[in-house]
Parts: sequence; structure tokens; C-alpha cells
Amino acid sequence: MAVAWSEKASSMEALSLSLSPPMSPPVILTQDELKKIAAYKAVEFVESGMVLGLGTGSTAKHAVDRIGELLCQGKLNNIIGIPTSKKTQEQAISLGIPLSDLDSHPTIDLAIDGADEVDPHLNLVKGRGGSLLREKMVEGACKKFVCIVDESKLVKYLGGSGLALPIEVVPFCWNFTANKLQNLFRDSGCVAKLRNDCKGEPFLTDNGNYIVDLYLKEDIGDLQVASDSILRIAGVVEHGMFLDMATTVIVAGELGITIKNKQ
Repeated sequence: MAVAWSEKASSMEALSLSLSPPMSPPVILTQDELKKIAAYKAVEFVESGMVLGLGTGSTAKHAVDRIGELLCQGKLNNIIGIPTSKKTQEQAISLGIPLSDLDSHPTIDLAIDGADEVDPHLNLVKGRGGSLLREKMVEGACKKFVCIVDESKLVKYLGGSGLALPIEVVPFCWNFTANKLQNLFRDSGCVAKLRNDCKGEPFLTDNGNYIVDLYLKEDIGDLQVASDSILRIAGVVEHGMFLDMATTVIVAGELGITIKNKQ
């Protein structure tokens, strides 16, 4: 959590610059509130007439809500959204955001989405919500990709959080594919696990595929080499490393908003 301090000075106190104004009690910001701050900042990049990639997840949800609110207020118009999941599609429809797809709009002006990890070079891990394939298709087609996170998502290297690096795989012989993935990164202490849903059944993506989550103990090294090696395994559909894709990362944290731009 982060602490934001606010100050209140009486008219008498305002006359005395030599005295420090008393501080009101700290306002505790939850992780979700930090996400909302980052999301609202990202929506400032949106202009009327844009085709927008609409992300998926708890942080992106705030951005989609804000876009819908601005459309309703008439502060934005002629927006077309390209959703990255069925869940986001349902949300956008409920907010009255006009939708289309990549077939009709192969070039997207701006995409806004969250991330599970961000490294110092603005490489991302995404897909712990299960929408990595559609997210990568949409965000790979945009002119500008603004990623929104709270500071807990910043890592020294991808996989550094100790949480999942998701890989979307076809259901056919998924265990064979999982073993291949685990062996590929055995020097990094990799453990590959099939993701299950709340009922204990294999989690299904919007595309009807499974997800194998990789848990890493050490850095996997050259990310582009790792990416190519993963994609060469038959049975792999896509991985959750978004390399050199984010043009801007907005981070909400204890010290406020930080905007990091791709060099």
C-alpha cells in the first residue's frame, strides 16, 4: 500500500510561512486505487476518433470504465474499441462503447492494458488473467501501447516475481508440451504447471486452449532467444512475454505517478 499526504492550513497559518502546516492523517491507498490512478492517467492519451485496443484485467477494467464514462459525458466521441477478451467485450458493450475487430481495423491508434511484470527495459509479462494471445494480437497492431501498473509489478527481470510466466498451449498432449517447456529452462529452476480453474478442471482460454504456467527461480537470460525457443516447440500457441512492445508504462506508487517512455 502507499500513503498519500494531504495538507490543510487555516487562514492564520497561511500568513506564517515560517511555520509548517499541520498534516492531516495519512490517506491509505489500496492496490486497486493505485491501479485506478494509473488507468485514469492512461486514458488522458485517448482522443476522439481513435481506434482503441481495450485491455483485460483488473487494471485495464478501470481504463475501459473511464472511456465509457467520457463517452457518456460527450467528452469523447467516434471511438471504436477492439477488445482483447470476451470479458472486456461484455464490459465495453455494457458501457456503450462501439466495438469492432482486427479484420476491420488492422491498425490501432492506441492500446491500454495492464501487466503482471515490467522489467527495467519495459518488457512485460502478461497473461495471468488468461488473455495473452488476443492481447498480443491487438497490442502488436497498435501505433502506441500504454501499459498501466502499480509499483508492485516492477521486477529486475522477467519471471523475477516468482509468479507465473504463462504459455498458451493446445490441449492435445499438453503434458508433453509442458515437459518440453520445463526442460527448456531447467537451468533456471523452471517448474511447469497446468493452470486449473476454480473447479479443478483445466483453465480454458477464450480460444479453447490450455495455459501452462512456468515458475522460474532464476533469470532465463536473453529474452528474444527464450521467446524463439518457446515458439519453436510444437504445441505452443503463444507465450506471455511482451518484448519491446510497450511504448509507455505508467506506474502508480507511493510517490505518485511515474511515466516511463520507450527510448
